[in-house]
Amino acid sequence: MEIVAFLFVALCGFVFGSFFVVVGIRLPKRESFVTERSRCPKCCKRLNWFELIPVLSFLCLKRKCGQCNHKISSIYPLMELLTAILFAMSYLIFGWKLELMVALLFSSLLIICLVTDLFYMMIPNRLLLFFLPLFIILRTVEPLEPWWDPFQGALVGLLLPLLVIILSRGGMGMGDMKLFGLLGLVLGTTKLLLCFVLACIIGAVIGVLLIAYQRVSLGKPIPFAPYIVIGAWIAYFNGDNLIDLYITRFITFY
Repeated sequence: MEIVAFLFVALCGFVFGSFFVVVGIRLPKRESFVTERSRCPKCCKRLNWFELIPVLSFLCLKRKCGQCNHKISSIYPLMELLTAILFAMSYLIFGWKLELMVALLFSSLLIICLVTDLFYMMIPNRLLLFFLPLFIILRTVEPLEPWWDPFQGALVGLLLPLLVIILSRGGMGMGDMKLFGLLGLVLGTTKLLLCFVLACIIGAVIGVLLIAYQRVSLGKPIPFAPYIVIGAWIAYFNGDNLIDLYITRFITFY
C-alpha cells in the first residue's frame, strides 16, 4: 500500500510539473493557462494528448515539435522530473500528514518561480498573492514552534533583502524580496536565515564560475531565484540537521 501511495504522489508530481511549466511561461505574459490547450511556441500547433505525456513525449518526439521541428526546451522534462522527485520526497518525509500539503504547495511555488525567473527574470506578484493565503491558513492550522515564528520569519524575509537592496542599490530585485517574505512564512525565522545564507553562497559561487567560463559578462544581471529555490529546498527539507550540525560542530567548539 505504501509503494502504491508513493507512486501515486510521484505520478502527480509529473503531471503537475508539466502544468507548472505552462503556468510559469504564460503567467508573466497574462495568457490563460486554464482554458487554452498547450501548443508549440513557434507554429502554435495544439498538442495532442500523446504529445503531453510528461518526459516520455519529450523523448519520443526527439526534443522537437512534430510539425515544425522547433526545438523543445529541456526545461519541460527537467521541471516535470524535479517536481515528481520533490513530491515523492515530501511523501517519504511527512507521510499523510498536514505538513505534506505544506510541502507540496511549497515545492509547487518554487517550481513556478524557477520557471518564471529563468524565462523572464521576474517573479509575478499574482503568483505570490495566490500562495500567500494558502500558507497563512496552513501555518495557522499546522503552526511552527513558537506559533508566531512564521509571521516573524515573513517579516525578516522582507526586511533582510530590503536592506540588501538599499545598501547595494539594486543588487537584489523586489520580486526576490517578496519571495523571501513568503518563504519566511513557511520556513520560520531560523530556516529563513539559513535559506538566505545558502542562496547567497550558492549564487556567489555559481556567478563566479559563470563569469570565469565567460557564460555571462561582469555586471550583467542573472536570475537569482534559482539560488533562492535551492536554498529554500535545502532549508525546508534538511534545515534542522544543518542547524544542529552548525551548533554542535562550530558554536560548541568555539
